[in-house]
Amino acid sequence: MIATDLDGTLLRDDRTVSARTIAALAAAEAAGIEVFFVTGRPARWMHVVATAPLDGDPARRSFLTNGIAICANGAAVYDLHRDLLLEAFPLAEPDARAVVAAVRDAVPGTTFAIERTGGFHYEPEYAAAWAEADSLVGPIEELLASDADQPVLKLLARHDSADPDAFLAAARGVAGQHAEFTRSSPSALLEISGVGVSKASTLARCCAERGITADEVIAFGDMPNDLAMLSWAGTSYAVANAHPDVLAATTHRTSANEDDGVAHVIEAILSDYA
Repeated sequence: MIATDLDGTLLRDDRTVSARTIAALAAAEAAGIEVFFVTGRPARWMHVVATAPLDGDPARRSFLTNGIAICANGAAVYDLHRDLLLEAFPLAEPDARAVVAAVRDAVPGTTFAIERTGGFHYEPEYAAAWAEADSLVGPIEELLASDADQPVLKLLARHDSADPDAFLAAARGVAGQHAEFTRSSPSALLEISGVGVSKASTLARCCAERGITADEVIAFGDMPNDLAMLSWAGTSYAVANAHPDVLAATTHRTSANEDDGVAHVIEAILSDYA
């Protein structure tokens, strides 16, 4: 299996997939290699890889035959072809409330947002770059109490001036028993999932269902939210533009996302198959 992050890894900086990368992924599938997208993105942002397929078949919404993606840092499994949420591993509301209280006390000025299965909601002070028309705006305590039938996939914590890595360390220190903390943004934006939920945990579950072992997985990433997956996979690659922690944690390197680094590796693997 090939398991790849999207933003900063597979996608170019303009958040598109190059023709070369699409061709490499499709060729990997044709050679019998499973391909999974494993991303921090919510399911509703998967249109970038849920596009018209190479063969023009209107029954397929993705250029991949498999079409299964792990979203929200492992909190959701999504079918690209059917536009369907298959599984969710949510953050429990009591844990979310405990995180809010602890992090806000430890790092004053922190604002919060939540990603539910049904949409994104945020506090008035939260700088929401990707707000949508149906987003609710209000205190996080009220947002956590509303739409209880829609599980919380991620809690997000933002700070306008904190150092991103220091913010992550502080949050883990005061609330690590209630949730998993990571980040994928260059800014001080934390992504918070249920205890034990990560890209690695859900990827391992999906692999087990398919009879694939960790040793058979090649993973690609660039940011701290990829570390668990990269550590779990038998073979791990950091793109050249990766965070220093990712570069230190992986044993293989490839070109930057802007230079089709994932495609370079896949093409080399397929040449060995030939």
